[in-house]
Amino acid sequence: MNYQKIKRKIDFFTALIGIIVLFPIWVLLIILIKVDSKGPILFKQKRIGINKKYFNIYKFRTMYVNTPKDCPTHLLQNPDIYITKVGKFLRKTSLDELPQMINILKGDMSIIGPRPALWNQNDLIEERDKYGANDVLPGLTGWAQINGRDELLIPEKAKLDGEYIKKMSFWFDLKCFFGTIKNVVQGDGILEGGISEIK
Repeated sequence: MNYQKIKRKIDFFTALIGIIVLFPIWVLLIILIKVDSKGPILFKQKRIGINKKYFNIYKFRTMYVNTPKDCPTHLLQNPDIYITKVGKFLRKTSLDELPQMINILKGDMSIIGPRPALWNQNDLIEERDKYGANDVLPGLTGWAQINGRDELLIPEKAKLDGEYIKKMSFWFDLKCFFGTIKNVVQGDGILEGGISEIK
């Protein structure tokens, strides 16, 4: 059987189990977000999905409602003024990404894959076309995320996404999954104010 078909089943059941097991944490985070600042609980944003089709990605809201939309956080001149107190914690721990389990259930995303580009990130989309990285489901996390995340320049990020496409398998997905856990615990690769140099 084609691995991508197996991968879809793994994604669906893993996301479903994750939502059920983590439900108390969801409830706690929803309360904290509502107490901390005015606005919706979830943040929706138009992203590029498989075959460059649009979909709305879900996240827990980490910014105030007057924040400029459709701009990557690391490109904002002073992102700290837009991020809520609870939002800083959610971003540091990557808990703001939990609602993407809904996207995975819907079939918009996979657990592992290239992170979905913003609809207006034409430079990243074009670079990914060179490697076929727009032809698979985008992921909650991926090979590029455990090798630099926000610190990566676009050509390097697209190249890593292409490397993932070539190596995509159950075992490589496991490597990405556990690499993500390690990075989240260590807080690696998160950059709010700009793009750092790649060493």
